Amino acid sequence: MQIYNRELSWLAFNNRVLQEAQDHTVPLIQRLRFLGIFSNNQDEFIKVRVANLLRMQRLKDGKNQKTVEGYPVKDILAEVYEQIETSQKSFTDTYESILSEMEQNGIYVLNEKEISAEQTAFCKDYFSRQVSPLIVPLMIRKSTKMPFLSDQNVYHAVKMSLDDQKSIRYAIIPLPITKECPRFVQLPSPEGRKDIIFLDDIIRLCLNEIFFMFPHDQISAHTFKVIRDANLTVDDDISKSLLEKMEASLENRQHREAVRMVYDHEMPDDLLEILTSKLKLKDFKILGSRRYHMMKYLMKFPVVNPALEYDNPPPLYHPEIPHFSSIIQVIKEKDIFLNFPYHTFNHVIDFLREAAIDPKVSRICITLYRTAEQSKVINVLINAAENGKEVIVLEELMARFDEEQNVVNSDKLQKAGIKVIHGIPGLKVHSKLIYVERKEKGVLVGYTYVGTGNFNESTAQIYSDFGLLTSHPQIALDANAVFEFLQNPHKHFTYKQLIVSPYFMRNHFEKLIEKEIRNKKKGKKAYIYAKFNGLTDTRMINLLYKASQAGVEIRLIIRGTCCLQPQVKGQSDHIRATSIVDKYLEHTRLFIFHSGGEEQTYISSADWMTRNLDNRIEVGVPILDKKIKKRSGMFLISNGQIISKQEI
Repeated sequence: MQIYNRELSWLAFNNRVLQEAQDHTVPLIQRLRFLGIFSNNQDEFIKVRVANLLRMQRLKDGKNQKTVEGYPVKDILAEVYEQIETSQKSFTDTYESILSEMEQNGIYVLNEKEISAEQTAFCKDYFSRQVSPLIVPLMIRKSTKMPFLSDQNVYHAVKMSLDDQKSIRYAIIPLPITKECPRFVQLPSPEGRKDIIFLDDIIRLCLNEIFFMFPHDQISAHTFKVIRDANLTVDDDISKSLLEKMEASLENRQHREAVRMVYDHEMPDDLLEILTSKLKLKDFKILGSRRYHMMKYLMKFPVVNPALEYDNPPPLYHPEIPHFSSIIQVIKEKDIFLNFPYHTFNHVIDFLREAAIDPKVSRICITLYRTAEQSKVINVLINAAENGKEVIVLEELMARFDEEQNVVNSDKLQKAGIKVIHGIPGLKVHSKLIYVERKEKGVLVGYTYVGTGNFNESTAQIYSDFGLLTSHPQIALDANAVFEFLQNPHKHFTYKQLIVSPYFMRNHFEKLIEKEIRNKKKGKKAYIYAKFNGLTDTRMINLLYKASQAGVEIRLIIRGTCCLQPQVKGQSDHIRATSIVDKYLEHTRLFIFHSGGEEQTYISSADWMTRNLDNRIEVGVPILDKKIKKRSGMFLISNGQIISKQEI
């Protein structure tokens, strides 16, 4: 059976993001933002996936190491580097093309040599007021150790010389990019146009002001960035709490091996040699590029013309949730299905807020994986604790690239007297679950929310996700059992409605697929429709191949990595796979099985990846309400074909 390599599949996904930047039907400035998304994705891929391949290659038998799919690591690495270089060239061409189109719309991105005298004066004043207080140059010498360079920064490497290179000094300037000092600065502009300059170029303009104490007659600055291995190693010192271990690990991560450096190709050879030798980077680990790096900041390019941006309609209120009314009373009568970002995430906040002040509510339990920086969810939970509610929070500290935020959250919650659980050793908690317990007529009644996306009101505006609010008694019992397990992992729990990994979810989905196979072999109708972010688990892929060979019609919408190869004769003839990359990030996990005419529909926090099914606490929930079933898909099916996305 053919299994496609995970890394190469992911790079193909990121190239689809790049295609959005090249699509002229996408609003112009949004195309620029897609370049920022592409750049951020590529950096994270190198930090995580490339770094992992390099670690495998360094093992004692590294030359014989193979990926999970069975490909030699050295071959995959070579292909990965080639594709990264090719896509980077495409990125540069696309960026320059977009800049040209922006100029046709009166928007100019200028460098320090292209600005007017008035704009030069503005930049020097801006530097003096906003930038200079934040700058601390790092002087470097050939004989001294390189100062620590974080991969969270972009840097200027500076060379200054006197008397035709007889006296040379080198320095590094971390660019002080903050909310108050953004990467892009709007300049005073002639009527009818908008002029923008990179912070990089404002600093270039003012190099003499920075290094006035060093005599020089030539000075230049060249941007570069370092990408480090993002692997987080937590020690096994039993005398430390997990929180203490995490804080130490986050500090150590910053000092992990540099796996890549991207630099301005006009950087002088002697300056480049100093950087690469001190960072111990050679050959494929360095990449010469254009003037600007860490282009993820294109995502925050200023809004200069709303007509060139996506016109995102405001989220809707669910028609069955009246304004300023009790959500608990609504879901007591019926299940409520939410589809973000089309529905407002405020419904989830309001559900928690109502529970926080309702005198009949005694307990609130929630799993947190990623939250907004200024999180309303965190604030509501703290308020609930102050109102005397028992609040139990599973705060997953190991959410990659959000670890620091989660450590801060954990500290806030614990100071408020909230019971915070930091997960289970060896199992990352990725579920999106809320359980609210309320005393009604002397009986404890449970209310549950199960979602596909994080409790993050910021990303809920741009991520496509589902959420189910329900008072179903068995779902509530199961949700309560999940939180009991999180607090007592040594105990055994079973679930009758929720499907929970790592102990039950894989088996449950495998049985559903096998049922479709049996029904098809009996001559009955059989189909599987599924939508999720990644499909990399070999067992699930091979089972889908088996279903296809039996004649089961399989339709998949997979946004990112897909190691399954559809439409291969004799293997996957009946499988069609589609990837949607659009204005919103497709994040929904939805599974539909024909099941002999008794169609079964589930939403879940889990993709079909080995880590989700075997190494994480994930929760899925069946959609039991028949009306919700009919409109729960992000796509409509007509004669077995995906015909459109559905926006509920």
